[in-house]
Amino acid sequence: MKYLHLIWAALFRRKARTILTLVSIIAAFLLFGLLDAVRVSFEQAGQSANGAERLQTGARLSFIQPLPQGLGAQIAAVPGIKEVAYANWFGGAYQDPHNQIFTFAVSPNYLDVYPEVEVSPEERKAFDANLNGILAGEVLVKKYGWKVGDKIPLQSQIFPNKEGSKNWSFDLAGVMKSKDSKAFQSGMIILHWKNFDETTPYNRGQVGWYISHVANVNDADRVAKAVDALSANSDHETKTQTEQAATANWIKQMVNISLIVTSIMGAVFFTLLLLTGNTMMQAVRDRTSELAVLKTIGFSSTSVLGMVLAESVLLLLLGGVIGLGLVSVLSPIVSAASGGVMRLPSVGAGSWALGIALAVTIGLVIGALPALRAMRLNIVDALAGR
Repeated sequence: MKYLHLIWAALFRRKARTILTLVSIIAAFLLFGLLDAVRVSFEQAGQSANGAERLQTGARLSFIQPLPQGLGAQIAAVPGIKEVAYANWFGGAYQDPHNQIFTFAVSPNYLDVYPEVEVSPEERKAFDANLNGILAGEVLVKKYGWKVGDKIPLQSQIFPNKEGSKNWSFDLAGVMKSKDSKAFQSGMIILHWKNFDETTPYNRGQVGWYISHVANVNDADRVAKAVDALSANSDHETKTQTEQAATANWIKQMVNISLIVTSIMGAVFFTLLLLTGNTMMQAVRDRTSELAVLKTIGFSSTSVLGMVLAESVLLLLLGGVIGLGLVSVLSPIVSAASGGVMRLPSVGAGSWALGIALAVTIGLVIGALPALRAMRLNIVDALAGR
């Protein structure tokens, strides 16, 4: 630490170059923090106390393969299950085909297995009484300025109605609110499965997946195996998982978030290695004579080596800490801008530790070559400009 003032002075000897390099490092760690937050948010999907009591049963081969509706009664008869609901993917879009909204056609008791979702008794009664009614999450209602009683046009990218059109119209009967701010229903729409099944000619009494509420969380594995045994060796074999595992599996079938994040960050940090390494090489080359003077007045080769390495690590640490600090500020803003679709967690201790470890490691790697060059510097040749 006694050489910190020398290291700091050397680092900002060329202020413009150092600041530009620092901005690149900040951008890299900002991207790292945001992408890591996205990865964590997807990994945490389905994690909740209530979610631990729910099992999801879908087709073993693919989540797009439907199941027979009659399977629900068999699942409900399995010991350890309190209630069974079911749902279908609708594939709704509002105003523009690219403006996708999570929309499910659900059984009448769907909300009963999601106690974290709150709907006023009056609105729940209105929804149950109106077969063409829908419930929309509070995030969507706020985003689009909807009011209870509005006609909401939705376009299904998958299912046409009786007229063969993919344009549907529904009555907004109520608003779904999240009691713990974590219920994903606050950003989606649900409609009656009966209306969906009777209106589209392509469903014909089939169910997308079942949601089971287990009486005891500790019996979840046993109950899941018993449910899957019901359809073993049939043409509709099932796979029953916890809500968290089912959500993660559903996401992976669409996109491998971890692979995407790793690939992007690998490219970013590889570029960062080249950029910062070049900066450090130039910095040492510019100070060749100064380093020779340090050796002349008594600094050992090891001290010079350590100072150059410390300069490199300090540059990376400065950029890394500022970048991750910006993530802490931007995460709530990004979550709010997404309309609740994405809930990015704050930068946790694990992300901070990983970020700092990356900064130190990259700093040591890019500083190694210029530091070794400075350590092996010949005083006479350096002072002579050779």
